[in-house]
Amino acid sequence: MAHAQKIVGRRAGDRVILGAVIFLAFLWVVPVLWVLILSFKANSELMLSTGSAFRLPYTLKNYADILASSGVFRWFFNSVVVASLNTLATLILASLAGYGFARTEFPFKNVIFVLVLLGLAIPEQAVIIARHQMFTDWKMHNTYLALILPGLSNAFGVFLMTQYFRSIPMDIDEAAMLDNASRFKIFWRVLLPLTIPAQATLGIFTFLACWNDYLWPLISATKPEMFTLTVGIASTQTNFAQSEGLGFLMAQAVFAGLPVFIVYLFFQRYIIQAVAGAAIR
Repeated sequence: MAHAQKIVGRRAGDRVILGAVIFLAFLWVVPVLWVLILSFKANSELMLSTGSAFRLPYTLKNYADILASSGVFRWFFNSVVVASLNTLATLILASLAGYGFARTEFPFKNVIFVLVLLGLAIPEQAVIIARHQMFTDWKMHNTYLALILPGLSNAFGVFLMTQYFRSIPMDIDEAAMLDNASRFKIFWRVLLPLTIPAQATLGIFTFLACWNDYLWPLISATKPEMFTLTVGIASTQTNFAQSEGLGFLMAQAVFAGLPVFIVYLFFQRYIIQAVAGAAIR
C-alpha cells in the first residue's frame, strides 16, 4: 500500500513538473508568436492599433519589401560566410586546445589554462577600441578576415572542449597507444568522434553569437557590400521604424532569426546528448 502511494505521489509530482515546464515554454513562445503575427500585418493597420494583429487580412508585403532591398541577398551571403567559417574554425581550434589541455602535459599548462579562462571575464566592449586600431593598422577592415578573426578567441569553447575531453576515460588513450597509434590518430580517429555532442553544442552557440553579432560588423564593415545581415537590415530602418513600420520591423526580425532556428532544429538532439552526458558524468 505504501509503495503504491509513493508511485502515485511520484506521478503527481511528475505531472506538476510537466505542467510547470509547459507553462514556462508557453510564456517563452508567446513573444515569438507575437512577433510572427505582427510581421504579417500591414504597417498602416498597426499604426492605428496593434490589436488588429488578430484580425484579417494578413499580408506578405513586409517580407516582399525585405527581399526587394538591393543588398539583402549580399548581406545574407556575408552572414552565412562569416558565421560558417567562424564556427568551423572555432571548432577546430577549440578541439585541438581542449585535447592539449586535457590529455597532454606541457610546461605552465595550468597557468595558460587560467589565462584562457580570464578571457571569459573580459567583455568585448573593453577591447573594441584596441581591436579596431589593430585591424586599421593591418588595413583589414571591410574584409571577411576582419569579421571572422576576432571571434576565434573563444575562451568558452576551449573550456567546454577541455572539460569534455577530461570526462573521457584515459583507458581509451592507453589502449590506442598499445596499438602504436600516434597522438594525432588518437585525437582524430578515437577521441574526436566521442565529442560530437559537445562540438554540436559549441557550434550552435558560436553560429548563433556570430550570426547575431552587431557591434563589431557595424564598426569594421563600413561598405554596404560587406554588411552582415544584422547591420544591413538595421541600415534600412528609418528613425521612426517602430511607429511607422512595426510590421516591417517584425518581418526583419523573423527573416534574420529564421536561419538560426533551422540550424537549431537540425542539431538540437546533440545539445540534449551533451547536457545529458555532462549530467551523467
